[in-house]
Amino acid sequence: MTRTKSLVSAALLLLAAGAAHAQNIRVGFIDPLSGPFANVGESELRHFQLVADMINARGGILGRKLEIVPFDNKSSPQDSVLQLKSAIDQGVQYITQGNGSNVAHALVDTLAKHNARNPGQAVLYLNYAAVDPALTNEKCSFWHFRFDADADMKMSALTDVMAADKSLSKVYLLNQDYAFGQAVSRAGRAMLAAKRPDIQIVGDDLHPLGKVKDFAPYVAKINASGAQAVITGNWGNDLALLVKASKEAGLKVEYFTYYGGIVGTPPAIGESGVGHVRQVSFWAPNVGTPHAVKMNAAYRERFKTAPDDYWFNGAFNVLEMLARAMEQAKSSDPLPVARALEGLKFQADTGEVSMRADNHQLLQPLFVSTFARVDAKTVKFDNDRTGFGFRVDRKVEAKDTAIPTTCKMERP
Repeated sequence: MTRTKSLVSAALLLLAAGAAHAQNIRVGFIDPLSGPFANVGESELRHFQLVADMINARGGILGRKLEIVPFDNKSSPQDSVLQLKSAIDQGVQYITQGNGSNVAHALVDTLAKHNARNPGQAVLYLNYAAVDPALTNEKCSFWHFRFDADADMKMSALTDVMAADKSLSKVYLLNQDYAFGQAVSRAGRAMLAAKRPDIQIVGDDLHPLGKVKDFAPYVAKINASGAQAVITGNWGNDLALLVKASKEAGLKVEYFTYYGGIVGTPPAIGESGVGHVRQVSFWAPNVGTPHAVKMNAAYRERFKTAPDDYWFNGAFNVLEMLARAMEQAKSSDPLPVARALEGLKFQADTGEVSMRADNHQLLQPLFVSTFARVDAKTVKFDNDRTGFGFRVDRKVEAKDTAIPTTCKMERP
């Protein structure tokens, strides 16, 4: 074969590969894959890859394969915007992100401008875990859908449990200093005041996101305050290091968390956290459904050497609802898909979930669970292969999680 023919053949192969690649429905995953929260981003990327594999195994969406394309944002809003622009340049029409409401705000703002200027190249943002309530209230956007419960919805469930504990009289608030952590602090104060005005808030601290290496000074303040319980929205290393410092100081408090089950935290909690760490979540490995059994087994089989277990069902809800919306719209174009997502319902393993059309907030059951030893009964599945998991104590039905919205959405 001549050199010219070889070059032509190579070019044709590249074109064919590119054409096949272009046929995939691509979802850009924009989250930390380096830096202090890399383990969280890597875990969630594995969850999305698992669910995408399952959808592809049943034939994909509209006869096309679903592809998850990772972009490392290093937990930075600025880097996230750069990665979003890179995704758009590559023809990605859907993005997903969850770690950091500060990042979510940057993405919503950037997409609003991009989609207004480029109506034929619109991109849809599927938010799987950034839960600042503003994102579906005053900052709501037609191009943004949230698949996690917001901070207020979760705090309502947590404070119901706290209010029922008549022995509780002193609570400390410790959160990361950004939009989400500030929202947790505000909601904790307001809801406890409404439900149990006799409970005293003995501390309310905000600390830099992902920068504290030693939480001993914060633990000393909690100890000195006489608090019986701590409310924290901390996640990733910021929660693991807080719990570690608490153990080392012998601090005996009840922790009420949003992300106690996130990768890296269960090993930090360990034996001392049994019965003393609670979390609120929209799903838990021990909800006791056939789906939970299937997903736990599938994750361990797919990622045998991973340090975590299947705990984040948000990836399933995002991709399953995206598939259903595309099939209903008979299109993969973001505009008709967004319209199909509005009001979309499906019967998930924990009950019916529905996407509100007025503010694009998913309504789904919530669970409050307690850190416990695996007992093959109420705790069949552990977290991070530690022998400890979360026992489901309370279920809040989807209809009871709804909160009025201030969203005034502009639609294209």
